[in-house]
Amino acid sequence: MAGIWGYLLVSLLGSLVVLVLTFALLRPSRYNAASSSTSKDVSVQILVLGDIGRSPRMTYHALSVAKHGGKVNLIGYLETSPHPSIFTNPSITITPLPTPPSRPNSIPFIIFAPFKVLFQIFHLTHILLYSLPPSKYLLVQNPPSIPTLAISGLACHLRNTRLIIDWHNYGWTILASTRGSTIHPFVLLSRLYEIYFGRLGWHNLTVTRAMARQLSSTPYKIKTPLTTVHDRPAAIFQPLSSSSSSESREQILTRILPNPELVPSIISGHTKLIVSSTSWTPDEDFSIFLDALTRYKSTPLLAVITGKGPQKEYYLNKITQLTNKGRLPNVRVVTAFLPFEDYAKLLACADLGICLHMSSSGVDLPMKVVDMFGAGLPVAAYNAYESFEELVKEGRNGVGFETAGDLAEVLERLLNDSGKRYLEMLRKGAVKEGSRRWDEEWDSTVGKVLGLTS
Repeated sequence: MAGIWGYLLVSLLGSLVVLVLTFALLRPSRYNAASSSTSKDVSVQILVLGDIGRSPRMTYHALSVAKHGGKVNLIGYLETSPHPSIFTNPSITITPLPTPPSRPNSIPFIIFAPFKVLFQIFHLTHILLYSLPPSKYLLVQNPPSIPTLAISGLACHLRNTRLIIDWHNYGWTILASTRGSTIHPFVLLSRLYEIYFGRLGWHNLTVTRAMARQLSSTPYKIKTPLTTVHDRPAAIFQPLSSSSSSESREQILTRILPNPELVPSIISGHTKLIVSSTSWTPDEDFSIFLDALTRYKSTPLLAVITGKGPQKEYYLNKITQLTNKGRLPNVRVVTAFLPFEDYAKLLACADLGICLHMSSSGVDLPMKVVDMFGAGLPVAAYNAYESFEELVKEGRNGVGFETAGDLAEVLERLLNDSGKRYLEMLRKGAVKEGSRRWDEEWDSTVGKVLGLTS
């Protein structure tokens, strides 16, 4: 087995070296810093090696740059519909990345993975060095780290572009959660890769202060500037105003919910509405949520789970089995994948948000909680990681849990009649936390780094 890993690694690295040298020798054009004197001359390429439609933070970066007069080229996969303002903004151009082919069942992962990486290397190198004109800045989302950091570092070096790495998490810790071990060969290589190429950034953005502290210490030892930019809700996430009538909430839910027959019961308060958003990946253990629901015995409950991802079918089957066995007698669980605007309105209409995000690094934060606060929705969130309290303040805007038993107790306590006053207090705390918006956060941090704000 070790021989196979070695052969694959040597083959991948050899192909990478040949490919990169071939492109590099073609001498791409370079950015002329002397030609940029105003905000209108500030050009930013924003790269996410993922679906643009499911990359809200990078989308918000693009909109903020454009708002302040800069020109943006947003690079990524077009799998789901992006934020509607992206298409209508004349200062934003989208460069779609070709989607890698899916792995046939007949081809093992260890053979297909290097092929996928080479596919990404080829297209990333071609786009960043030749298809697009050089830019003043290249803002890159990390993770994914491979091959993004290496190719971005090379492109910036050859094109006189400043590389900004936006650290959302660590690629190697996510890989460890899927490979089942931090000593797996791929995990070890990924860690070394990320530590080395993560030092290439001219500037670094982090989603938490805890992450910034880690990156400045061993083993990362990043010496270039680190700026913490907390995720904040976009303007589309708004609480229902105090003047909103129950009729408006009823109209929203009737249009959005897959089972509108429950809307009258929700409006009357007889049935409680909880919402959880997920990408259905291993960093969210939905068995905790489902186990908690089997223990729930209080007010009738409608649980709406939104999102798409690889483990969705697995959990849909579990939900069906639990329902058929009568283990969810007081609970209805439905799934939905909603347009951006409808999702924002659903959050504003719900009684409680549920977050199962388990930080692989211990120092990232879930964007979904930020959106919930923006909509004035209090949360119950998994809390067993270091950076949790940078966002969720226990007893002020939400509550934490670690086990299914903890979550079941939280649901019982908050959703029955005796918990109404406490839930309302948490809602006020959520509205307060969500009142600081993305524009305010961005203008005071990233805008200054790019020279677009003072």
